[in-house]
Amino acid sequence: MQLKLKLSVAVALAAVASMASAQDAQTVTIGHVAPMSGSQAHYGKDNANGTRMAIDDLNTQNIVIGGKKIKFAIAAEDDAADPKQGTAVAQKLCDAKVAGVVGHLNSGTTIPASKIYNDCGIPHITGAATNPNLTKPGYNTTFRIIANDNALGAGLAFYAADAMKLKRIAVIDDRTAYGQGVAEVFKRTALTKGIQIVDDQYTTDKATDFMAILTAIKSKNPDGIFYGGMDAQAGTMLRQMDQLGMSNVKFFGGDGICTTEIIKIASGAKSLDGVVCAEGGSSLGKMPGGLAWKARYDAKYPGDFQIYSPYTYDATFVLVDAMKRANSTDPKVYTAKLKETNFKGVTTTISFEPNGELKNPSMTLSVYKDGKKVALN
Repeated sequence: MQLKLKLSVAVALAAVASMASAQDAQTVTIGHVAPMSGSQAHYGKDNANGTRMAIDDLNTQNIVIGGKKIKFAIAAEDDAADPKQGTAVAQKLCDAKVAGVVGHLNSGTTIPASKIYNDCGIPHITGAATNPNLTKPGYNTTFRIIANDNALGAGLAFYAADAMKLKRIAVIDDRTAYGQGVAEVFKRTALTKGIQIVDDQYTTDKATDFMAILTAIKSKNPDGIFYGGMDAQAGTMLRQMDQLGMSNVKFFGGDGICTTEIIKIASGAKSLDGVVCAEGGSSLGKMPGGLAWKARYDAKYPGDFQIYSPYTYDATFVLVDAMKRANSTDPKVYTAKLKETNFKGVTTTISFEPNGELKNPSMTLSVYKDGKKVALN
């Protein structure tokens, strides 16, 4: 009886100690922003998963900062890929005094949001927004851990000219900051390589009917089309190219179309075989921790993987790494440490240029074979 009583007391004391420890822990919230609704929700879900997975992993490490045990939490917000909603969400996260932000996904939302984060002194790291204009204002709070459109657009133009020997290419963009930006870089580089831009069309990131645009382009007899935009429109375009007998025309695009989702959207279109896309970073097989990380991701979030979740995972760790080195979770204290980052992540070893761009970014070209995405390099 006495032994049972002692055991009961010991268990009770352990429970109290555990409760006290939990109460002593400081909750530090990291914001995440991406489109969680609409035609780009699959990107947003994937990005949020990457951040959430990082937070779960961090919370197993018993991290102590400033003498306090830290418990990390995520505040996931939906910007619906809309610039106005993006700025509203950014202000909401500022008002909530989150410790940092991972996001946004689209350049069109990230660029205006970056000023709000700068004004309220909260750092944000994007692993998806690629327009070079993002870092031009020189905000100390803006960081990017993926190659920008200068690399993606130029890389595709070089491949079209040098590897595929194409001569006549039409360009379409969706009028977003991302779509226009990557299309402009492609056009500018293609012209220097002797490629003729036979047509220059535009649509929107909400459009579903491209028959008129594609018919006009078909009359110009191109051997390739470059599309600056996202997979929802690109996949539909590929189906409509088949309907117009254009399945022999090569189709180029940046990371916005370089997804597994485009395979579903294209629904067996033969034109998918002609797609060449580019994304910032190495292929999963060449990332330092890519394949092992992907196996864990798939076990946790089966069927959700798209492109950017390894980058949002790393972005979350980079924020926390800076907090640890500053011994503070206060953005006013730890933001300066982000510029000194040298973090070995899943995607690469991350360090920043003075303007917040990733040092030594890599790029991967991919094609689609037998309904699967295959890296060329």
